[in-house]
Amino acid sequence: MALLKVDLQYFSGEKTEKATPRKREETRKKGQVAKSADLNTALSLLTVFLSFIFLAGSIGKKLLDMMFTIFKNDLIMPVTEENIHHLFSSMIIQTGYIVAPVLIISLVVGMISNLFQTRLILSSDAIQFKLDRINPLNGFKRIYSIRALVELIKSLLKILSIGFITFYVIWMNREAIFLSIHKPLIDGLVLVGKVTLEMGLAASIFLIFLGALDYAYQRFDFEKSIRMSKQDIKDEYKKTEGDPLIKSKIKERQRQMAARRMMQEVPGADVIITNPTHFAVALKYEDGKMAAPVMIAKGADYLALKIREIANANNVVIIEKRSLARALYHQLEVGDLVPEQFFKAIAEILAYVYRLKGKV
Repeated sequence: MALLKVDLQYFSGEKTEKATPRKREETRKKGQVAKSADLNTALSLLTVFLSFIFLAGSIGKKLLDMMFTIFKNDLIMPVTEENIHHLFSSMIIQTGYIVAPVLIISLVVGMISNLFQTRLILSSDAIQFKLDRINPLNGFKRIYSIRALVELIKSLLKILSIGFITFYVIWMNREAIFLSIHKPLIDGLVLVGKVTLEMGLAASIFLIFLGALDYAYQRFDFEKSIRMSKQDIKDEYKKTEGDPLIKSKIKERQRQMAARRMMQEVPGADVIITNPTHFAVALKYEDGKMAAPVMIAKGADYLALKIREIANANNVVIIEKRSLARALYHQLEVGDLVPEQFFKAIAEILAYVYRLKGKV
């Protein structure tokens, strides 16, 4: 039954296998990676409130100076179009200077968080126009899907949790809030800032926890979406490594071409050493040009027979040395120099060949 189940999975194309490195790389090039936008938002929100803790004094002083200037100078100037434009432009610029450090820190943390999840990735595929994105059927599937249900549960959980945290912080400070109506304005503002920071920090920390869970789910969902079937892996292997049948034919053709080139060198050999029928090696030596004799061809069985036939047709001397032919065949490749251990035996054979040809 288990074997039958495996076979059914193979032929049905069920995606049960983990994605290969090539599949992951292709998916990444398309801009598809596992990431949680909720985690980025939560970290940026936490950074904003932490920044307010350290920069509250500086921000408060700049706000007081700006309000002092407005109430002392700007409100008493004539109401004209030019003055109103100057007033609002000045307020916008000063407000920008005040909140710029917080926004910059939040932006940097958001970028670092995103890079931590996805690493650096540049892809235009995500913004390309595709007709299937405006297909009503695909839109209906996205709305009524497991992913959409998970996003709905996440949104409800965030709303309820933030609402509960906000209520809890206010409830814990209810006495101080009720008594603030009898305190100076500055003390009331300080209390409001303190309660706001407590709510922000508590909500941010809880949202980071939810973001971490969301990131884990996003990774799980991403891994599931890029799974491959056994047939997909087989097809990818064929694309990467080539069809085994075609590769074997190419190798066979390469061997045939190499054998033909090798046979073309046999007529130029000085001697053919044989086994006598199983092995044949062709050696060539040019005094003053070669440091040692070179094997220019070798073969076993059928190739050995062809080497002997070509040698006979071109009057190349054939010497039968069983152990020497076998040793040269197994230890050397075509183009290799004969090792020093065979120098004496080869020298005797070449001397005999040269005497036969009258070269000595």
